[in-house]
Amino acid sequence: MTTIDQLAEIHRLAVAGREQPIARVAGDRLGRIWLGWSRFADVLALARSTLTLGPDPSALYDLGWAQLATGQTHQAAASFEEALRLYREAGDRVNEAATLNNIGSVHERLGDRRRALEYLQRVLPITREVGDRDGEGSVLNNIGVLYDKLGDQQRALEYFQQALLIRREVGARAGEAITFNNMGSAHVRLGDLPRALEYFQQALPILREVGARAGEAVALNSLGGVYDRLGDPQRALEYFLQALVIRREVGDRAGEAITLANIGVVAAAGGAWQQAVDYFQEALVLLQEVGDRAGEAVIRFNLAMRYRAFGDLDRAVSELEIVVELDRQTGHPDLAADAAVLEEVRQELARARAAS
Repeated sequence: MTTIDQLAEIHRLAVAGREQPIARVAGDRLGRIWLGWSRFADVLALARSTLTLGPDPSALYDLGWAQLATGQTHQAAASFEEALRLYREAGDRVNEAATLNNIGSVHERLGDRRRALEYLQRVLPITREVGDRDGEGSVLNNIGVLYDKLGDQQRALEYFQQALLIRREVGARAGEAITFNNMGSAHVRLGDLPRALEYFQQALPILREVGARAGEAVALNSLGGVYDRLGDPQRALEYFLQALVIRREVGDRAGEAITLANIGVVAAAGGAWQQAVDYFQEALVLLQEVGDRAGEAVIRFNLAMRYRAFGDLDRAVSELEIVVELDRQTGHPDLAADAAVLEEVRQELARARAAS
């Protein structure tokens, strides 16, 4: 029997025997291992089993993490808030900071990037105060992600560089790979595709080495995106399909939606318009389920462009109106550009109606 099997059996017996202290320790150790392996369904069951014995901040934290990873965003927020209350009651500053960091991730997933940034800026001094270098690296990385999504790539890269130094210092291999991937994404937005490709190619083998399946899918999806932009749709599709298999395997519904949308973009570029719309619609349902408004805006914009190409300008305008409103709600940097496209398509529709 492996150490993992032993921990699972100890936890099972402790829960059955109502031995809360033993169940908490075994459950927390096992949960953190499984989270690192992207075994989110197992973590959900494990944490809920521990919580049958009474409130436990570590179980709630693990539960929130697994819920966030599987698209249960609002449920994750509730789990993290309850964990935060218990950590504060216990005076546990390290885990208070870690939980605030994850609450920031919840707000980012819900599209409220400014509020997410506020949480992370509150967390950073706590991690430094308590000497939590690993936590500091995580927060710096997440702040970088937010600046990247807010359109400030240079500032994002400054935070990623700080995060990378710390993650290498503490030996956080999975974290190092995630930061490489994020640096690649920033370079994609800067238009430096060869540099982005280098970062994604550095991230992928590390994530495979440590067994971080969810992170592996992120890197594969990112590589697909670069090859699509480089004009190699077949290679892009190969990476997207690999990512899709893993994201479905680990239950990452938000990630699954992103990859479906990317496959839709490839299909559209190849002239398979109806297939592209089908992929976008499937992605849209998933994003609405998980409450990802920023992602929903991207999918709806792609749908609008497909309807425009079909000549269905009424539906294109309807989708773009929703896109602009979602951009406003989430503070998306493309708000002005999307509003300009909306006005352009409205004028096309007006001319078409006048001609008929």
